[in-house]
Amino acid sequence: MSPGSERAHWSGRAASVAVGAALVARLVLAALWLVEGAVKVHAGFGAADIGLVVEGARSDPRVPEVFGLFAEHVMAPLSGAFGIGIPVLELALGAGLALGWGRRLLALASSATLALYWMSDQLVVQYPVMMLLGAVVLCLARGPVRARAPRSSVGPTHR
Repeated sequence: MSPGSERAHWSGRAASVAVGAALVARLVLAALWLVEGAVKVHAGFGAADIGLVVEGARSDPRVPEVFGLFAEHVMAPLSGAFGIGIPVLELALGAGLALGWGRRLLALASSATLALYWMSDQLVVQYPVMMLLGAVVLCLARGPVRARAPRSSVGPTHR
């Protein structure tokens, strides 16, 4: 094997490993979001749960002031919508990731959602794992395949 073909072989192998790692990370992250959403739906998550988050934001000194203001002025008045929206968001993230739709966008939305949860001091053991999986998807997921015109070594043709 020539040095150039050997480099191409290992480069192709590394790309295959990256694609495989991104796929596994995306599917595991999807499964975790689907479980999160399903648990909330099964438990009857709703406005009362959002009320607990708002109350925690008021009384917990570990909650950043910016989240406390958001909880007080946005979440509290819209607790019913948030009570429905949070499980729907989690299920949508899981389904979208499982189906491979907008992989990078959903990985970013996943990370933003987890950051919001952490700001509210909702610390669950799987959240760091989910953040890491989202980072893997964000870094390694391949974007949409775009058709490219073949390059010509002689330059453009003129009529």
